[in-house]
Amino acid sequence: MPDPAVVEPARPARRDWRHGLLPPVAAWLLANLVTWTVAKASIAGDGSKVAYWSTSGRSRWDSTHYLSIAKTGYEMFWCRDRYPNFRDVMCGNVAWFPGYPMSVRAVSATGLSYELSAVVVTEVSLFGMFAVLWWLLGARLTWATGLILAIGTVFPGGIYLHAVFPLATGTLALLVCIAGVKRGSWIIAAAGGFVAASCYPVGAVAVGMLLLSALFAWRRDTWPIRFAKAGLSAALAGCGVLWTKWLMWQATGHWDAYEILQESSYGQGGLHQPFAAMRDAYDFPFSDWYTPKGQLPWLVEHALAAHRPQLWLNLVFVLLVLATAAALLIRNRALEVEEWAALTLTVAIFLVPFFAGAEMSWYRNHAQMFVGLILVRRMSRFVQVPLLVLCAIQYALLGAMFFSGVLV
Repeated sequence: MPDPAVVEPARPARRDWRHGLLPPVAAWLLANLVTWTVAKASIAGDGSKVAYWSTSGRSRWDSTHYLSIAKTGYEMFWCRDRYPNFRDVMCGNVAWFPGYPMSVRAVSATGLSYELSAVVVTEVSLFGMFAVLWWLLGARLTWATGLILAIGTVFPGGIYLHAVFPLATGTLALLVCIAGVKRGSWIIAAAGGFVAASCYPVGAVAVGMLLLSALFAWRRDTWPIRFAKAGLSAALAGCGVLWTKWLMWQATGHWDAYEILQESSYGQGGLHQPFAAMRDAYDFPFSDWYTPKGQLPWLVEHALAAHRPQLWLNLVFVLLVLATAAALLIRNRALEVEEWAALTLTVAIFLVPFFAGAEMSWYRNHAQMFVGLILVRRMSRFVQVPLLVLCAIQYALLGAMFFSGVLV
């Protein structure tokens, strides 16, 4: 008869598959399966099918600029110098940040084409997102964490996390930044912030979060050390923007090349009234710009204005995150370090595109609110399940807009 005082050792073999890398691997595979299904259902107007596994099927207008940076670097020129019949504005690729293209260039050194390297960087980054999120959730498979990974596979705007765009790489960097703050490592936090800020303009919100981290992180240190770590990590993260400026200056001779092109070609610059910008984004006539020809499939036919429910869903997501944080503060008088970081980033990511007047790109900028899933784990299952359903429906609709060519 066994001694009752002897405790049997745990069985790690059974825990490994449930609490190791299998859940994020499963989430990554499911995300690709769902996106492939949406692509297959989005038959182009001429009757041809979208090839999800081709690089062209994941590319849009901005993708060509990211690839050109990876291939030949930055350039800026008067459009009429090369295209006599073009408007008298500036042309070039200095409106796009270098973090993602430089990653593509590095991968292309293996012999892969730039296009295929871009997809590899995107998909590896997406898997990294699920892996880091899983770690931040505690790496334990429960109903809550399982539902969060499921929501992550169909996150609003997440169709761009599979595209030849920097969204997956930048979002992974934001999650690494949060992980660094949680671990108390200002070096990891700064590295994540640097990459996030160099991948996409909205990624610069990491700098603000790191500055504020003195108020909620580094709790084992004295206040002077906390402010020092917060300031130093924010400064190093901000160097991602300085590196971007330096590369553009090296190629064009202008430190403000980004601003010159944005103002000349796109009429953007300065701060905008956010509510007016939000209304303009809601009313933007995407389907008037491009409506697929021929017999449209049901999904595409009902998705030509899917950016409108997308904005409502994004707003609901932000309000749920804020309400959850408020409830936790009232009940527990505290949030975890990673929850403070995720809250700050989520709100900032939602607002920044509207202050910048991003009529045509806010829906992909908002995909980086993926970091807010850290707080979704604290929501009731009666909130998580409806959120999953709404996200899945909207993912299919916005995905149809993407794969039918309506979105840029």
